Amino acid sequence: MKRFIITGLGNPGKTYEDTRHNIGFRIIKALAKKYGISFRPSLIRSKGSVGEGEILGQKVLLLLPLTYMNESGQAVRKCTSYYKIPIDHLMVVTDDVALPFGQVRLRTKGGSGGHNGLKSIEAHLGTQEYMRLRAGVGDRERGDLADHVLGRFTQKEKEDLPDLIDQAINALEIWITEGIEAAMQAANG
Repeated sequence: MKRFIITGLGNPGKTYEDTRHNIGFRIIKALAKKYGISFRPSLIRSKGSVGEGEILGQKVLLLLPLTYMNESGQAVRKCTSYYKIPIDHLMVVTDDVALPFGQVRLRTKGGSGGHNGLKSIEAHLGTQEYMRLRAGVGDRERGDLADHVLGRFTQKEKEDLPDLIDQAINALEIWITEGIEAAMQAANG
């Protein structure tokens, strides 16, 4: 049986919990809740919290890096190495300011787009060829990018968050059961 690792990017701690930058954490936590997967700290092995379980008959590891966004690659590298999971079974779930709020996109490779978490993963894995699910958190209308991604969702966005999270979970379920092409077709269509 194949084994997958799905990591959500975010920053640990209450300060960042409900920020746009932590949408990756929120999606992974919702996926874990849906399938009854609980997290446990695994700092020595993975520098993060890890949940192990099954999703639709597939063995899955869920990872929440506890290294802060800019060092996410440390946790991803440690976890993929420790559990011997090939990069083609890795999915990174992250926020994307270039996508309108509520849209989800899957890619099999690509640059970081200026995202520090993705830059770190690229540096630690030594490649841009890993799958990522990007959740649109909308572009800032004005002001600093850091203020936008570390800011809270608007009331309207909060109301629409369950739909965004459901779209992301659906894409992840298709990925682990039918493969990346089917998942891309469903998510990007």
